[in-house]
Amino acid sequence: MRSNLILRCVSAVYFTALFVLFAAGPSLRAQGGEPQYFAIRGAKVVPVSSPPLENATIVASRGLITAFGKDIAIPPEAWVIDGKGLIVYPGLVDSFTDVGIPAAPPAGGEGGPRGSQERARGPEDRPYSTPWRSAADDVSLSDKRIETWRSAGFTTVVSAPKGGIFPGQAAVLDLAGERAGDLVVKSPVAIPVAFQTSGGFGGGFPSSNMGVLAYVRQVWLDTEWSTKAQATYEKNPRSVARPRYDRTEDALADALEDHALVLIPANNSVQLRRALELVDRWHVNGAIYGGQMAYEVAPEIARKKLAVLVNLKWPEAEKDADPEDKPSLRTLQFRDRAPASPAALAKAGVKFAFYSGGITAPKDTLKAAKKSIDAGLLPDAALRAMTLSAAEIFGVADRLGSIENGKIANLVVTDGDLFEEKTKIKFVFVDGRRFEVREPEKPKEPPKGDITGKWKLSYTTPEGPEESTAELTMDKDGTISGTVSGKRGNASIISGYLSVDKFSFTINITLDEGPADVTFSGTFDGSSLKGSISVLGLSLDFTGVKPGAARSTILNRGGAQ
Repeated sequence: MRSNLILRCVSAVYFTALFVLFAAGPSLRAQGGEPQYFAIRGAKVVPVSSPPLENATIVASRGLITAFGKDIAIPPEAWVIDGKGLIVYPGLVDSFTDVGIPAAPPAGGEGGPRGSQERARGPEDRPYSTPWRSAADDVSLSDKRIETWRSAGFTTVVSAPKGGIFPGQAAVLDLAGERAGDLVVKSPVAIPVAFQTSGGFGGGFPSSNMGVLAYVRQVWLDTEWSTKAQATYEKNPRSVARPRYDRTEDALADALEDHALVLIPANNSVQLRRALELVDRWHVNGAIYGGQMAYEVAPEIARKKLAVLVNLKWPEAEKDADPEDKPSLRTLQFRDRAPASPAALAKAGVKFAFYSGGITAPKDTLKAAKKSIDAGLLPDAALRAMTLSAAEIFGVADRLGSIENGKIANLVVTDGDLFEEKTKIKFVFVDGRRFEVREPEKPKEPPKGDITGKWKLSYTTPEGPEESTAELTMDKDGTISGTVSGKRGNASIISGYLSVDKFSFTINITLDEGPADVTFSGTFDGSSLKGSISVLGLSLDFTGVKPGAARSTILNRGGAQ
């Protein structure tokens, strides 16, 4: 009995550690002790809303910028940072993400668990709709991505729940605070729409993209009708039958009343032109997210005066794609020209901002933005798309997005141009709180081979054989980034490297004991991984192969016989 109990306890720890892969982190506090007044003296300041200033000073008090410019008097109580050789930018903004938001429950019909179990038969069942979910209500300090995004220069995100057609309402969040509510700058700011189907073949309504579009239109019509019906009823409740309460309609009506943008997905030219029509058909204040083929339709978007959120996860060939599967000419053209879309939007006069999209390592967002600069976008426009333009699109330009007196003291301090690969971020200030960026551990010797790719990790817990997937990307110096995913979610790698043939990468997850690092380490022989998983003092052996590698080995053996 005692041995069974111990086995169950050990099993529970392993199971939780290896599969509850939701990033977590400690309380997001400033690094302590500094006064509420600070000044950065003698730095180059790039306000975005006005020309850069050399040898300038910024003074902040109680989380707000109180003065900036040359020959600025520094209050005697201010803590002074020597800015010689440094550049100060406004804090960066990721314009559409789920950073800070726990994973969504399964998206089904209205009512949560009931809807996720019962098949939706029509619009009245409100399939895949949870618009009452709010990023402002769901934000959690335990999301480790908050720290990693902040360390990459992001002080602010526009974050929204994921999952479903109407997954929930987006909020503008600052990435620091003592409590979750401290992060909320404004809510709601947007209602994201996703064109998710039930998959067809008896999976319920809507089973096609056309069905999704019809459903969304019906929701807007129902919301408009119920708003009018409720107003009529409130004026004379004795003579009018009370309107039926619908949670989806009520949540959407409130968000629209608060002037929330409706975000419509559109990436290729067909989708972009459809989005332009949908805004008119739905009678909403809309914006587009995706936008990677805007190089074909930028003038049309400009005529409609719509804003675009551009996904910086540029299209590329899958790392493990079949070499015999040749892409079409249009696909190749799309991969080549997508980074030119921001320049096309800028030339047409379209307001646009950047978002990380599928990028899991936030530092890669700046690299992706640099590709748009290399494709013709002016560096000033790229910076604006990551700061002030994002703030303008979501209605918070009166409080952040640029360095101006009275705005929130969200700042990024670097030792060089923000978009240069060798530039290091030295400090990040969020709401006036200082965070010093520490460099992750680097490989001591050059890597032997390239560990980049998708890996299937196999190991055995007391519960039996298990698997997870690691998608790894390696820089030239051996630094590793990427994600590790399992049955219950995924977590970003917070540090990692390959030195000669030795590798190590770490994720952070939340256990009953609190946030804990899980480290995968071992050796890489060019085609396989072998090592151990360490968490809370426990160790578990694992192996890793690329999907399809085992099958290739079998086929090669068969051919040799």
